[in-house]
Amino acid sequence: MKVWILSPCPVTDWNDERRKARLRTTRLGCRWRRFGRSRRLLARAGLALIPVMIVSAQYWVHDVYPEQQRLAQTQPALHHIYDAAQPADQDTAVVDLVGLGNLDASDTARALPAFATVGQVWAVQYDNAGIDTAVISRMIAEHAEQRGVERLLLAGHSMGGIIALEVAQHILDDTELSLLAVVLDCTPIDLHAVRPAKRDAGEDMLRWMGWLPGARESRALRFAVETAARRDRYLIDHPRGMPILEPNALVDAIDEVFRDKIFEENAASNSLIEAQFLTIVASGAADNLVALSRERDDKPRPAIVFMRPHRGILDDVVDVDYSQRAIFDRAGGPGGALFVARMYGTGHANPIQQPYVYNETIETRVLPFVTRFAERTEDRAVMSR
Repeated sequence: MKVWILSPCPVTDWNDERRKARLRTTRLGCRWRRFGRSRRLLARAGLALIPVMIVSAQYWVHDVYPEQQRLAQTQPALHHIYDAAQPADQDTAVVDLVGLGNLDASDTARALPAFATVGQVWAVQYDNAGIDTAVISRMIAEHAEQRGVERLLLAGHSMGGIIALEVAQHILDDTELSLLAVVLDCTPIDLHAVRPAKRDAGEDMLRWMGWLPGARESRALRFAVETAARRDRYLIDHPRGMPILEPNALVDAIDEVFRDKIFEENAASNSLIEAQFLTIVASGAADNLVALSRERDDKPRPAIVFMRPHRGILDDVVDVDYSQRAIFDRAGGPGGALFVARMYGTGHANPIQQPYVYNETIETRVLPFVTRFAERTEDRAVMSR
């Protein structure tokens, strides 16, 4: 058997100019003479957009559209948490509302059994598609009629206090129900009361919602935002360089986001969080306070209670000192309806984390003031007749 060994044949006539010329004669649109450069540019852009369009279609079909369908079927609800501690108080109800990033006040209301000494305790679950205080007030009024309730106390935690004030005005203006008090737990009276870092994060979120299609429903975007919000857990600042990444802490943060925000059916949606933040941005809480503090011929005015940490710096979300001054200007002073309850060992609107302090404050300080204020208001009403 013969074995042929081919000797290498060197290319002796290589010419780079001929190579370039050949590429020019075989490239896309080489025969286009009229507007050839522009047409080739558009053709390349169209080809480059194909992967983008495929990814966008998958994003819309598998991420945005299912969430749109789910949100279209949500609605607000009112959950019964406690019966009144005394049967004689069944005609009174406490309605609890939670703040930014939360959907359902049930867990918070369960942490505050002290409210059962006032009457029944109910918790508001927001509509995951957004917030309508008129709808919430009508829902409360209808439930009160069904349960034989005549008097209400509204309690709002953080941003929930803004909702509570607006609902309170609807209750007084549009229903026959009496309002004992509105309890505000670390409530930002307006956007200036929100700490700058938290305010900037909320404004960034609104920008995303404004320009990114499907951002109000996207779970992928929610994952990115929630993970970034926890960066202080897995990024350690280095004094002379880039932050150091802690892989285990990053995994824990990602696991928490998936568990509590993405796969949790009762988690607040992007749409609800946007609506909650816009409620703070467009807050009419100051006007609501003024309206609630006015004397009325048909109904007594409610007491206003502001619960806060004993030192303002302990609340890292809301400048409670600023809020307290703003609330005092509208509801305090001689003959005012305001009571401020400073609590030791608490942070920002955290009754679930500090139930003992909250319940003790409610039992020993808040409810006695509300009772005394109601008695004074009723006495003045009787005297004026």
